[in-house]
Amino acid sequence: MTTAPCVRERTRHVERCMGTVFTIDIRDPGDWAAAVDDVVRWLHFVDATFSTYRADSPISKVGRGELRAMEADPYVAEVLELCARAQHATGGYFTSILEGQLDPTGLVKGWSIEMASALLREHGSSNHAVNGGGDMQLAGESAPGRPWTVGIADPHDRSHVLTTLAGRDMAVATSGLTERGTHIVDPFTGRAVTGLSAVSVVGASLIDADVYATAAMAMEGAALAWLETLDGVEALLVGSDGAVTCTSKWPSTHARLL
Repeated sequence: MTTAPCVRERTRHVERCMGTVFTIDIRDPGDWAAAVDDVVRWLHFVDATFSTYRADSPISKVGRGELRAMEADPYVAEVLELCARAQHATGGYFTSILEGQLDPTGLVKGWSIEMASALLREHGSSNHAVNGGGDMQLAGESAPGRPWTVGIADPHDRSHVLTTLAGRDMAVATSGLTERGTHIVDPFTGRAVTGLSAVSVVGASLIDADVYATAAMAMEGAALAWLETLDGVEALLVGSDGAVTCTSKWPSTHARLL
């Protein structure tokens, strides 16, 4: 995904964390070093707290039954509650229990990015983008009078942009098989899903967009009809055969299909 061209006032920082790359792009004038530092600390705190690859992380200890969620950092209970709500909202197609193990990472990245954007707002920034591995929370505008622009690549040909989105105060999340292969499973069958190559969801909240994109991937053929029932989000789906479909308001409301 790409954002709009540079403007004269810009603070940009790139940070490797959670096994991916985060970009903090502030489009307000001023010195934002302290705000960027706070966001970087936040992202590494989230990684240390929720990494399932670290045996000593609180979420790993909770998963092994060595620590109760209520005894861990309050954010642990918050995330697990959000996961429970997401599971209910998606009819069980989003879950924090994978192969019998606690793993809320399907929600954590989007949550951490949305919280990072809120942290920048607390510092006074009204116009910024926080991007983590292609999932974005966009605040305000990229420049005065100019909305943010995001390109969504074809999962079958990353050099080809399928769609461009333009908007203000929006979130964009994509779930797919391009980078990690067939890692998404149907939680009801345990079978790796292959019917869709990617689902991109746009809405106001990255937490919601990220969850809905992941759940839609797991739903495969039932995804489009389900996405049409959701308020405040639109989606674009790319099938394993390359066919592109989208929810009814996507082109006219949010995007231009190329």
